[in-house]
Amino acid sequence: MRRLIIAYKTLSDLERRFEYDREYSRYAERTGFDYRTWLNEQDDPCSKAKLIFYELLRLEEDQAIEIWRENGGLDFRIEKYLEREDWMDCQYILAEELDKRGFSFEAFKLLTAILVEEYRRPYFNFFTAEIKHYLKVLINKRLRHQVDYETWIDCMEALIGIGFCEHDENLFKESIAYTLKEIRTQK
Repeated sequence: MRRLIIAYKTLSDLERRFEYDREYSRYAERTGFDYRTWLNEQDDPCSKAKLIFYELLRLEEDQAIEIWRENGGLDFRIEKYLEREDWMDCQYILAEELDKRGFSFEAFKLLTAILVEEYRRPYFNFFTAEIKHYLKVLINKRLRHQVDYETWIDCMEALIGIGFCEHDENLFKESIAYTLKEIRTQK
């Protein structure tokens, strides 16, 4: 996680990113090797997962999302091809970028999977509360307007039993009940 934070700080600071790019270009010229090009030339899911993560870390989010979608989107199981910590970091960043672009359902699914894994075997530790908060913001502000009733119910059910407090889980259950009532009213 420290390496990821250092990389993020370096790449998000324009001056530091310029210096990194300059040094990397020198290295690439000397060695003749370009990691992005090499990954792009590979035709296996492991290389595609690494390329998605690489593009996210290089702040090429649109490219990362495009590669993710070309490889199946939600059906592309990044966790099968990256180390656990890299997968969790990659998936969290990907979820943020999808949500920024209005794809909150996909972001929700990715974040929920991270939270399930986090409670199974902690990695993020103090970021767990942030993941839960992010999920609650998604469901309270954006997700409901993007999905149909059945999908909404599935989303609420997915949140039950994965680490939310009793109060939150009761709100999810109330939302399920309200949505079921809406469905019956429409029939």
